[in-house]
Amino acid sequence: MTGASIVPAAPLADDVLRPTAARHGGNLGEAVIRYGRAREDWLDLSTGINPNGYPVPMPPASVWRDLPDACDDLVDVAARHYGVPASTVVPCAGSQAVIRALPALLRPGRVAIAALTYSEYAPAFARAGHTLVSWQGPEAGLPDADYLVWVNPDNPTTRHVPRETLSQWRAALADRDGLLIVDEAFADVSPQASMAPRVGEPGLCVLRSVGKFFGLAGVRAGFALCPAGMAARLGASLGAWTVSGPARFAVRTALLDTAWQTLARERLVRDGQRLLTLLRAAGWPAVGTPLFAWTPHAAAAQWHEALARQGIWTRLFDDRPLTQPGGGTQRLPSLRLGLPGNEVDWQRLTVALRACQTA
Repeated sequence: MTGASIVPAAPLADDVLRPTAARHGGNLGEAVIRYGRAREDWLDLSTGINPNGYPVPMPPASVWRDLPDACDDLVDVAARHYGVPASTVVPCAGSQAVIRALPALLRPGRVAIAALTYSEYAPAFARAGHTLVSWQGPEAGLPDADYLVWVNPDNPTTRHVPRETLSQWRAALADRDGLLIVDEAFADVSPQASMAPRVGEPGLCVLRSVGKFFGLAGVRAGFALCPAGMAARLGASLGAWTVSGPARFAVRTALLDTAWQTLARERLVRDGQRLLTLLRAAGWPAVGTPLFAWTPHAAAAQWHEALARQGIWTRLFDDRPLTQPGGGTQRLPSLRLGLPGNEVDWQRLTVALRACQTA
C-alpha cells in the first residue's frame, strides 16, 4: 500500500455483522443499461484485473473435446509456482468456489471479517451457520474468534499485513483449533510477502487467484492451499471437473511463463504508481496497490457519477464507518479504480478527472 490510509471501523451499533447481498465490480452491463451508452464506448475500471493479461495460446482440440483430466500436472505446476507441497493444493473454479464451500466444512463458530473487504465472505459464513463478529481490522489486533478472514492486500482498502503478524495470528488461532484464511487474490505482484510458504502448518488456508495479476478472470480458476487433510476434504466437497479443460490449459501455461510474470510485475508497479499520482493530482485522497487504487471521500458518489457520465465505470462502495489516521471515525463512501490498459485510456481518464475538478 502507498500513502496513509483511512481504515474501516467496526460497525457502531453492535458486534454482529449483518451480511447483505454481495456487489461486485465488472458489472458493466448495468452501466450500459443505466446510461444508455454502448458497451464498446465504455472504459471499465471497476475491477482490479490486469488489463494487459496473459496472452493464452490456442489450446489443442483435445482440450475442448475431452473431460478435464485431474491427473494432469496442474497441481504439480501450481505447487512449484507457490512453493508448497502438492498435497496442499486444491484447484478450484476461482477462489469464489472455495469461499462458498469452505465454511460448511468448518465446525460452527465465531468468524471475524473486516467491516469493509471482499463482500462474499460474510454471506458465505452466515449461510453455513457461523456467527459473524465485527472487527475493525489489523489495527485492532487478533479478535476473539475461531476463524479470521483477511484479504492481503485488502480489497478495496489496500491495507497489507506483514507475514510475521499473520504467522502470529495463525499460531494463536491454531491453538484454539481455529483457522486463519488469507485471501491473496492480489498478492502475485509481491510474492515475497505471501503466506504460501507457511501452508501445511495447522490453522492456515491461503487462497490464490489467476484472475487478477494474470488477467484471466474469465476462466474462473484458482487454488486453495491448506493442510493436506483439509485439502482432501475441500477437494471432495468441490467435486469432479471443478476446473474446466480450457481453464487448466490456460492456468498451467501462465504459471510456467516466468519471463512474462517478471515483466508484468514491473509494468504493474509502474502503472499502479501512475494511477495514484494521477488521482492525487486531481485532489483525490487515494491509496493503492499495483492493480487498483482506493479513495474514501464524501464526494465519492458524485465522482463515480461524473466519471460514468463520461463513459468511465468505477466501483462505488456505500458509506461505511472509517477510522481516521488521527483517530475517531467518520462515515464515508469510497471509490475503487483499476488500471487503464493503454495510453489512449490513460489520457481519457486524465481528461475525465480534470472535468470532475471543474464540475
